[in-house]
Amino acid sequence: MTEPAPADLIRLEDLDGNRCIVRVTGRFQPGVLTGHDILRADVFISASFIDARLDVCLFQGDLDAWQRDLSDLAPGRQAGIGGDRGLSLVLHMHEDGWLSVTVEDPDRLTTLLGIRPEENWVDEHQERLEQVRQTWPSEVIETAPMAYEWSPSRRP
Repeated sequence: MTEPAPADLIRLEDLDGNRCIVRVTGRFQPGVLTGHDILRADVFISASFIDARLDVCLFQGDLDAWQRDLSDLAPGRQAGIGGDRGLSLVLHMHEDGWLSVTVEDPDRLTTLLGIRPEENWVDEHQERLEQVRQTWPSEVIETAPMAYEWSPSRRP
């Protein structure tokens, strides 16, 4: 069976060449109960002063939080992924439509860049999230603390 093609969870670019992309590349440990639902992703950050590629592992809770944050996003508010471990990426929306993108990867990189995304970027990113969930659905359930089993809906 072939692996699904990578999918961009986040893709923000502007005409000035600034960009932030979070590309999900697959499962962290396919077939292993404790790592199957964890997703691997590459984070690409580019601007006139930086060109970086970092990695991050995304838990199902990260996707849930991203969905909530996107739904509630308004000027003065923010949306993010990660943060409680490893890489943290936070988008802060400004009144004029600009986004401040903060990327912090402890011991490796901390940067802030501004991106002026397309008007419909939030709707587009909700669709991106749905595509990631369809491509790599949650297939493990926690039956008790630290006890896992395959979901009855798991695809063979």
